[in-house]
Amino acid sequence: MRADLHIHSYYSDGLISPEEIAAMCKNNGVRLAALTDHDNMNGADEFAAACAEADVKCVRGIEISAYTDVKVHILGYNLDRTRPEYKKFENFVREGAFARTADILTRLKKRGINLSFNDVLRERKCENSPVHTMYIARAAARKGYAASPSAFYADMLAPGRPAYSALGRPSPGYSLEVISACGGLSSLAHPGRITLEKKEKYALIEMLVSCGLNGIEVVYSGHTDEETAYFKEIAAKFSLLVTGGSDTHYAEGTRCIGSPPFCPSEELIAALKIN
Repeated sequence: MRADLHIHSYYSDGLISPEEIAAMCKNNGVRLAALTDHDNMNGADEFAAACAEADVKCVRGIEISAYTDVKVHILGYNLDRTRPEYKKFENFVREGAFARTADILTRLKKRGINLSFNDVLRERKCENSPVHTMYIARAAARKGYAASPSAFYADMLAPGRPAYSALGRPSPGYSLEVISACGGLSSLAHPGRITLEKKEKYALIEMLVSCGLNGIEVVYSGHTDEETAYFKEIAAKFSLLVTGGSDTHYAEGTRCIGSPPFCPSEELIAALKIN
């Protein structure tokens, strides 16, 4: 069964609807899919309904944008959103996102870039979703401060750049705690993108395992063959489940739903409670 367990809709920083994602899964031969928007599950019910119509098995997911000194994104699957731990987390990331946006806008203003909160909020498709940094980049590009959102992000908002802010970000440990408390399954997203040397990255993964990490995204659109092989070894070393996904955000982007090909193990299917 071909699967894609890492896809974004316009409920975070993607530009496609849950319905469009379900249709793309069906067209691309993906039979099992997870919607993993950043820091929220607001599109989960919509996606589940669309997948049922498209005859695609659905996993309700999330990608938590956790931070230490570097970005450490954690995928969570099948969280119970009615749990008080999830409600507390939801409030934490929403309030943190507003505080971070205010900080970024202040930093930008000092550099002559004037954006209002309303400019940023216009980029949001769902009023209950946390404000994503990419919304700021899109607002800036719309007002002519950059040729594209990605160019503005790289120049001003990425880690180490002038307007970067990590205010209100959850730690990896807290992220894993929330996923576990809500009955979910966790996986380290795109480990090849973590900006650490190999020895430091190994130590980080070891720490995450001690905090309850269940899996690691071995198969990923941005991984080289060497990285895929290495993270497969890491999965075996720490008895982690192997997950995989495209990290698709846009219909016309370089990442394509169902690519690279990933077929989950029977162990992963059982852990995801897929019938």
